[in-house]
Amino acid sequence: MPGGRLTRQDRQQIAAGLAEGLGYAEIARRLGRPTSTVSREVSRNGGPEGYRADQAQRATGQRARRQRQQPPPAAPAGPEAVRDFQERLTALLVLTGLPRMTARVAACLFCSRTGALTARELAERLRVSPASISTAVAYLEEQELIVRGRDPGRRRESYRVDDDMWYRAFMASIRRNEMIAELAAEGVGVFGPDSTTGVRMAQVSEFLYGMSADMARMAERWRQVFTGGRAAGGQDGNE
Repeated sequence: MPGGRLTRQDRQQIAAGLAEGLGYAEIARRLGRPTSTVSREVSRNGGPEGYRADQAQRATGQRARRQRQQPPPAAPAGPEAVRDFQERLTALLVLTGLPRMTARVAACLFCSRTGALTARELAERLRVSPASISTAVAYLEEQELIVRGRDPGRRRESYRVDDDMWYRAFMASIRRNEMIAELAAEGVGVFGPDSTTGVRMAQVSEFLYGMSADMARMAERWRQVFTGGRAAGGQDGNE
């Protein structure tokens, strides 16, 4: 039943949908399940290309038996655990190159229930000035990590992390690499194709162009896996 555990028939429908080339979103719609349920089911049982309904059913039974032998799960994490997680996420985002305040804003949005907060709400949660928030969200918008909009019933604009956030950011990174590749290709003409610098520029250009093309194909493939080929529209709440 919708909302309950997946049945053998559900898994057969998932396998059939994958064989048809359907995305997780479309398979979930046909089953009446959240997309996250289908994505977790496939990911833990061989992935899109290795998923087999019977094997998944057996593996689920084995996991259930192991879980019955284990202690009951802990209670949901409290506010302190959430704060600790958010701080660790902030630290990782800083390691990727984000300024610390920008990383704090991104982590705060990512950990919020709806994924959308106003500038005032961000300032209150992070206990910083509105000016700090303004600078951070401008940077995140430029990197295409967040989108700006106004939710129905709310007077103020909010900043949102949506289903396409990582895809957009990934593609923005690819475009920057392509710009470097293009400039490096021009450098071949500037320094001469037979010079040491010209050869280096040619190698950089070829590498970045090739990697960018491969990464773009991979990003689009996984986007279609999760959205069924349609642009994801940032929905509120967690599934």
